[in-house]
Amino acid sequence: MNRKIRTAIILCGGRGTRLGNITKKIPKTLVKVQGKEILWYLIQFLKINNFNHLILPLGYRSNLIKSFLKKNNNFQIKIDTINTGSNTNIGKRLNIISNYVISDNFLLINGDTILNFNLKKIFDTHTKKKNSTTFISGEITYPFGTIGVENKKIKDFTRYLKYDALNVRKRNGYSAFNFIGASIINLKSFLKARKYFKDSKNFEADFYSKIIRKEKTGLIKPKGFWHAVDNIKDLQAACTNDIFPNKFYSIKKLKNKLIKYKI
Repeated sequence: MNRKIRTAIILCGGRGTRLGNITKKIPKTLVKVQGKEILWYLIQFLKINNFNHLILPLGYRSNLIKSFLKKNNNFQIKIDTINTGSNTNIGKRLNIISNYVISDNFLLINGDTILNFNLKKIFDTHTKKKNSTTFISGEITYPFGTIGVENKKIKDFTRYLKYDALNVRKRNGYSAFNFIGASIINLKSFLKARKYFKDSKNFEADFYSKIIRKEKTGLIKPKGFWHAVDNIKDLQAACTNDIFPNKFYSIKKLKNKLIKYKI
């Protein structure tokens, strides 16, 4: 494997039905937030953090994503776009594109998230510690996608955790964090675990749960912000500047920073 290549897989093949009419004609990753597409934010963010190879498993309205990349001259970065089918689940999409990964470790990230933190440092920490998977997480704000930690070790990945159950677990020395839809994964571990997710309808539950039980994993909660645009309410929040307590981490400031970054 080429250690100089730093690969990221951006999941952007789904329909984004929770955004209603907004995604009837465009894929969710091309929805605009404060004048720029979510995918624009993601690619610029990854470039700043030294990623030089992107893999996009495409599905719904794939032609529009290809046109967007062409219009932006592929952001002067190597981007592989692979059609994986409009109705394909995440497990199958990843199985299809797995042979395109040419780095020892790679970032797997959802295509509907805007982020601003030091991802390079997290990647380097993952590599140094030789983790199978490093979860990038935040303080728990909702019950979906939670990572449990007990005695400083990752205990489990839960698709949905009721708040009352979480409070009980906290009293018993168990703490939980929200998974932000981004993880750094060792390629060998990923390929070895393909049998767990290649036909899976719930990739996160099947893959991450198995990895936590069988491999060395880590969790990092970075200083910065992340905001997933999963539904109408999320989009409305992202289009304002009132969602972050520290204005330094506003989406508006991030956009201005990225605009100045030459592509």
